Amino acid sequence: MEAASGKEDMPSFRREHEGADEKPAEGAQADDSGVQESKTSFPKESPAPEEQEEEVESDTESIEGDLEECDNSEVPTEAQKRPEKVEKKIPEAFFYKYEDIYSRPFVTDDSGIPINLLTLKHSFGYDCTRNVNLLMMDSQTLLYIAGNQVVLQDLKTKSQSYLRSSSGGGIGFITAHPTKQYFAVGEKGKKPNLIIYEYPSLRPYRILRGGTEEAYVFGDFNHAGTLLASVGSSPDYTLTIWDWKQEKIVSRSKAFSQDVYKVTFSAGNEEQLTTSGAGHIRFWKMALTFTGLKLQGALGRFGKTAVTDIIGYVALPDGKVISGTEWGNLLLWEGGLIKVELCRAGHKPCHSGPVSQLVLDEGELVTVGKDGFIRVWNFEIIDAADSVDDTGLLEVEPMNELHVGRNVSLSFMSKVHDCGQPVWYAQDTNGAIWKLDLTFSNVTRDPECLYTFHSGRIEAMSVSPVTHLMATTALDRSVRIYDFISNSQLSEIKFKQGGTALTWAPCVVNPEGGLIAVGFEDGVVRIIEVYDPKGLPVLAGQTNTENAEISLKQAFKPHAAAVTALAYERNGDVLATGSKDKTVFFFAVGDKYEPIGFICVPGPVQALQWSPPSHVKRTLLILCENGFVLQVPAPSPEEQDTASTYQIKNLPTQYFHFCSVKSRIKLEEEIALREKKKQEKEKAKLEWIKQQQEMGKEVKEEEPEEEPEEEPLPPLYIPEEPSPILCGFYSAPGKFLLSLGGYDSGFLYHCEFSHDLQEDPENRKDEPFEVIPIEDTDDNPIHQISFCPSRLLMFCGMQNGALRVYPLQDKDLSVNTLKEYWCLNVHDNVYGQIRGICSSHDDRFLITCGGDGNIFAFNILSPEDVHKELKAKIPSPRSDLEKKATEDIEDPNAYNIEEVKQKKDYERIMKEAEEKKHKKREELIALRHEFLFLLQKNQELPKHMQLHREQFEMDPRFSEELNRQTAQRIQLVQKELAWEHEKHLIGLQKLRNQFRDSLAFDTVVHAIQSNHQISTYRLPAMSEECYQDKERPSWKRTVLEQAWKQAENREIVTPETRHMHRANDTGIFEGEAEKLKTSEVRKPTTHYIERKHEQIRKIVEKSDTMKAKIMKRKAEWDELYKSKPSGDYENPKDVEDVKEAQENMGCYMLKTATNYRVPEHRLMNAEKKVMQLKSLEVLIHKRKVNMNKEILSLRDLKVSIIDEIKCLVQELKSIQAALDSSECLPLPLIPQLHPDEVPEKKLEYDSDILLKFKEEQEAKAKLQEELERSPSAHAFRHECLRAPSIKKIDPMALAAAAQLMKTVSSVVTELQNVFEIEKAEPTEMELEILKREKIKNLYLQETLIKKINALVINFDAELCFLRHKKLKLDVQMKSADLRYMTWYEELLILKNLEKQENLLQGRVSALISEQEAMQSKLNSYLAQMEDRKDEIVKLQECEKALYANFQASLGENNEFSHFLTKVLKKKINWVEKKEVEREAGWRCCSCFMDLLHGLPCGQVNISQI
Repeated sequence: MEAASGKEDMPSFRREHEGADEKPAEGAQADDSGVQESKTSFPKESPAPEEQEEEVESDTESIEGDLEECDNSEVPTEAQKRPEKVEKKIPEAFFYKYEDIYSRPFVTDDSGIPINLLTLKHSFGYDCTRNVNLLMMDSQTLLYIAGNQVVLQDLKTKSQSYLRSSSGGGIGFITAHPTKQYFAVGEKGKKPNLIIYEYPSLRPYRILRGGTEEAYVFGDFNHAGTLLASVGSSPDYTLTIWDWKQEKIVSRSKAFSQDVYKVTFSAGNEEQLTTSGAGHIRFWKMALTFTGLKLQGALGRFGKTAVTDIIGYVALPDGKVISGTEWGNLLLWEGGLIKVELCRAGHKPCHSGPVSQLVLDEGELVTVGKDGFIRVWNFEIIDAADSVDDTGLLEVEPMNELHVGRNVSLSFMSKVHDCGQPVWYAQDTNGAIWKLDLTFSNVTRDPECLYTFHSGRIEAMSVSPVTHLMATTALDRSVRIYDFISNSQLSEIKFKQGGTALTWAPCVVNPEGGLIAVGFEDGVVRIIEVYDPKGLPVLAGQTNTENAEISLKQAFKPHAAAVTALAYERNGDVLATGSKDKTVFFFAVGDKYEPIGFICVPGPVQALQWSPPSHVKRTLLILCENGFVLQVPAPSPEEQDTASTYQIKNLPTQYFHFCSVKSRIKLEEEIALREKKKQEKEKAKLEWIKQQQEMGKEVKEEEPEEEPEEEPLPPLYIPEEPSPILCGFYSAPGKFLLSLGGYDSGFLYHCEFSHDLQEDPENRKDEPFEVIPIEDTDDNPIHQISFCPSRLLMFCGMQNGALRVYPLQDKDLSVNTLKEYWCLNVHDNVYGQIRGICSSHDDRFLITCGGDGNIFAFNILSPEDVHKELKAKIPSPRSDLEKKATEDIEDPNAYNIEEVKQKKDYERIMKEAEEKKHKKREELIALRHEFLFLLQKNQELPKHMQLHREQFEMDPRFSEELNRQTAQRIQLVQKELAWEHEKHLIGLQKLRNQFRDSLAFDTVVHAIQSNHQISTYRLPAMSEECYQDKERPSWKRTVLEQAWKQAENREIVTPETRHMHRANDTGIFEGEAEKLKTSEVRKPTTHYIERKHEQIRKIVEKSDTMKAKIMKRKAEWDELYKSKPSGDYENPKDVEDVKEAQENMGCYMLKTATNYRVPEHRLMNAEKKVMQLKSLEVLIHKRKVNMNKEILSLRDLKVSIIDEIKCLVQELKSIQAALDSSECLPLPLIPQLHPDEVPEKKLEYDSDILLKFKEEQEAKAKLQEELERSPSAHAFRHECLRAPSIKKIDPMALAAAAQLMKTVSSVVTELQNVFEIEKAEPTEMELEILKREKIKNLYLQETLIKKINALVINFDAELCFLRHKKLKLDVQMKSADLRYMTWYEELLILKNLEKQENLLQGRVSALISEQEAMQSKLNSYLAQMEDRKDEIVKLQECEKALYANFQASLGENNEFSHFLTKVLKKKINWVEKKEVEREAGWRCCSCFMDLLHGLPCGQVNISQI
């Protein structure tokens, strides 16, 4: 309802002074509600001020000009019309009328709906998530914002009074004047107002306009109370300084480009302000200039400190500022920079979370934290704080601290004095208001919680069907019961998870109205009951004083995600629950709720509604968020089979998949609008023709004008993601109405289930058969729809927090029915969307709850005095209420009902499978025992009667088939794992390339008998650049090479000589070794004859070899003597080299000489030094590589020695086999290779290693699973798996061992028989031969042992020698490393010198180029001078000729000679340019000659002269 406008509501003093400013009179006009705003033509928004990061200046005159241009709703003032007149100030005693400015409900014109259809009765909620939503005006009155109201709570009487916003767009902030005589209310909406109210009269005192575009965020009065600073929200973030008593803007500027949380004046210097917000803090100064007051802002720089959002800060008297951080420390700002960061001892933060407020109180600094602590700090220490180290941290301990309580998150405190004592009231973000005593004395009172509320948005709400009680739940894990008659909270119960859905059980379920079903975010549904504790039996000495209590009756978990909807069937037999896990569960309602089953739906469930009693069939309407609507009949518990699962698969289901039609509707409206315009144009043309004809004028038929091309019609649009379904309800059997959000908002869609059934609901595209447009809902859809019990009124909760009421006269919904409505903005317009609407059972009250945490109770067309006799009745308790405590589900990860059933079935199946496996294992064990018994019997039979192992196979085709199947499976597995195999091979190769291949060697060789060892150098791979530069001139590494060569020449024994000595030492054994390799165990006579033949052959060969060697040596000596030179012979090459050296000996001047110049080839620069370093690096690498090669060759030698020792030990064993055991010497030990001697085998693997690794991993995983199970199950499973394995493996191993022992014994028996056969009476010769053979065997035994020992000793000596050589090389490498470091330091020096040299060289080059340029100029000037000299000579000759001609022309005794000579010698002032100087001179001379001859000037030329 619009208030009266114009001068009719102008105050009296305005009518008396027409010349005064009329702005207050305009403020007396009441702004429209949120619905009216969409119908009112608002003025254009003024452009936002430009962003200024460092300094921002604002001109008052320009801003006032902008306001005059932008705010078209204001009437031009008399001062603007006649600027010569002085403006009159607003009188101090002037007040506005509250009735003229507060926003009223919007009512459709001529609808007959009373304006007082709903009146606010009480506010139960509290928007505790605001940063500042608490204001104490005195010790009795508390102010806070609730949606579009400012609530004044009387702490003594518990009563409330309200101030509505003037625009209906919400309220942004409230702040009090320092004197507490006034308080300011900053509103939201388009061009919101900032209203100053007087306290305690609550009369509007001043209305400030034009301070921001969308909403006010914060405001603060200066200490004197003369100025008010306000800051706006997005998009302008305007900081405005007001002369609030005169309603004038003193100065303004853009505060920042992101969210600004707070603005305050400095208490010590009112010309300084501070603003803070998202990631910034800004320091402002006000300067008075001749153009007005200007603002200059300096942005705080965080430097090394992490950027943080700053919520709380306080300005110190000396200009410094202390601010909080997100991590809990305090920042001390000075000059726009962080001076120091304050923390507690041990670098612990000052608060365990963000610091929300800082207050200077009586010389102490008080900090308020989100961790629930209030700490008091020494102000003097903090003011003088400074950093002591590079960390920038300073440790400070608080003087006092107060922990308000557990789960407390403080955001703001307000201080008042009660009976002379300071009292603090604190706002708790977790939903409470506290009364605190911060005196920290012996009589300090404990924190007192005055009120508790829901924290955050209200998720669900329901009212009792029999009394005036309501229940609410939210994500703060609480369920609360309110009495909206006595305006009080009766009871509260807390759970482990937040509530998401709630419904009160109907009377058919519980006639007393005490049962409530609540759904939670973990999928649990709890049935709670409300009762009057006074009805319980009272124990002796106790009394029940509470009004109501809540107890848990039953808890069950039907869903795996949050429960979103609960609905009781109309007869109360079935409870349906819907969830975000895309399931709907049905329960049989009784004393205990029993599960019937569940169905799966295409999307997350948004709402559930059972068909009303007027419908014949009991059906459930299921609304899904993604555009699906389903209808199912109520399932019968007797018809469902829940033996294996609770899922109901045969339930008849009707589907409706919403398809967007809004684009087509808009297209039809556009076509109709264009057609209407055409018809109006034709009608206007016909009327004009008719008028012309009536006037008697002849109307000529004009050619039809070409119609302008119409704009193309917009194409049809269907959103890619379906618009979400917000709410819906039955309109008739099989028909329903839907409200959608997103693109399809703005209509109520009347839909109907089709009878054609399709298998896949996703492919359906169903359209509504009727569309009902809803006014002003394109961007403001309906979120909740509710009806009063009589169904005469339909209540709609909007997204912007507004409440709409549609009267339903004929109880039927149609386009005409929904044209008239009543609307009032109730909750916050930004985040206060209405989450629930319920009317009381008697149609007298309406309750709403919103996303802003507020709960409002309204009277429906009933004056307040009617309800004084009403009283809410609390249900009486059950008789068996205290018999047994109900078990709750506290674990959020607990199994739901279906998962529990599936788990039990799975455990039953697994148990049956284990029992079958156990039986099969027992059968297999029995068969194995029987088979082993048969094998044993077979072994006991005579050999000729025994069966072979192959004969036990009944049919080989079985094993072949098994092998074939196994091969196929292996091949299939290889194909399946081919990609993984290739992937892991590539990964392994990359790991090798990265970590293994970069190292050339890492081998350790151990001595055989001693503890000595030698290891290779760990060498990284050389870069390609080093190898490319390796072949360059090597003059850089000559010094190191010469030193190493001298060290090598001093070595007496070389590797070649060492190998030669080793060969000579071992050469005596080579012949014997050759014999031993080819010898076999033969008869003694044959062996003796062959040995004699072999000795003769070797003697002959040796004689021939010696003769040939002597002849060859003799020939070589003869040849050498022939080539011997004479005594005076000189090598011609040496002579030439000496001569060349003498000629090109070079200069040997001292470096200290003044004329010494470094030769070009000896100059050193950074590039040459880099090459030198690379050469040294390559040389070091080469030396180490060579040493590593020698060590590896030593390792290979050890391998060959081990192989040789193995052969010798084998031969020794064969020799000792022919000797008596008493004559056998102990066998030498065969050396073994250590693992670090062959490191390359670490990465080698085969299938056995991989299988072993796999078994280890599986064993670890199995052990982990067993540890997680119960001890009894672990022991049972261990026994089941352990017993069969032992019985399966041990008998086979025993049988194989027995078979092996029998085979070995049979072989030994056969050998003994052979020896017995060969034993016979030997002859004397054979005895002699045997004796010699024994002596030879003893000798060979001793020789082989010596040879083995010699091999071991020689290898150890070789290793020790190489070890000494490596130690010497280590010394050289250390020297090389030192040289490398020296050269690297020289490189750094050269690089620094090169920079300076390059700089100096550049200067020299510039000077040289400048010198050359000057020289070229000098040469050109010299050439010009020569030319001038030539010209001067020519002119002098001309002058002489001129004078001679002049004298000749004068003649003798000329009377004018003196005058003419004077004229000739007269000096002339040259005024023309230099280029024409000579020409002018010649003209003067010619004029003079003309005059001389009596001719006109110019007729005598130079040639005549």
